[in-house]
Amino acid sequence: MKRKVHPLFVIYQFLIAYPLLMIITPLVALATIVLSPVFPNNNISYYPARWWGRVICTLFFVKVTFTGLDKVDANRSYIVAANHQSMFDIFIIYGWLPHLFKWIMKAELRKIPLVGKACESAGHIFINRTNPIAARKSIERAERQLINGVSVVVFPEGTRTFTGKMGAFKKGAFRIASDLKLPILPITIDGAFDVMPRSTFVVKPGTIQVVFHQPIRVVDFLPDNVPELIEHTRTIIASGLR
Repeated sequence: MKRKVHPLFVIYQFLIAYPLLMIITPLVALATIVLSPVFPNNNISYYPARWWGRVICTLFFVKVTFTGLDKVDANRSYIVAANHQSMFDIFIIYGWLPHLFKWIMKAELRKIPLVGKACESAGHIFINRTNPIAARKSIERAERQLINGVSVVVFPEGTRTFTGKMGAFKKGAFRIASDLKLPILPITIDGAFDVMPRSTFVVKPGTIQVVFHQPIRVVDFLPDNVPELIEHTRTIIASGLR
């Protein structure tokens, strides 16, 4: 049975939490635009977005729990692959991933006022999925970012789930991992769909569980066997779902 949200909490969200979100987000975007060119790939330029992710979870009474963080080397570059249940996945990655990182994201997100410019300034990678040549150039740019412990984060499904079930994975990030022999860090995000499914703006306060799995050694897979690598990663991520 679906859990209902108390009417007073709905009122709180639309009168307090969302207005604060609309104020905070442009300020964080502006801070990122200013700081990123001055402090590229530095914790100083990443701090506003990390703070933003945590504040949003707090505003909406969403608790985040973690397991497996001890498996992650914060000084090593990874291809970070996570399932995509909700908008809150983004807040969680920003707020708690212990790495400097670049997103691989849809080109359409560049059009969001201020936020798109902030992502561009921070060096995140926009993928034009309708243009294979442009997409390949974006992937090559992502490969150049993977130095000095900087990781790349991707939602391999390419979009949020409509049903709560995990979708098929796209190949792009796995080709990068195979080309560069970088380990893949699988992350399971569980409970975000219950907190805020794609079909609504009403947030249900609750707990989101995040599982950091053992990194996958890409060198254990043949270079031309990307489909096997994708399926192995997908199976691991699925194992953390309830």
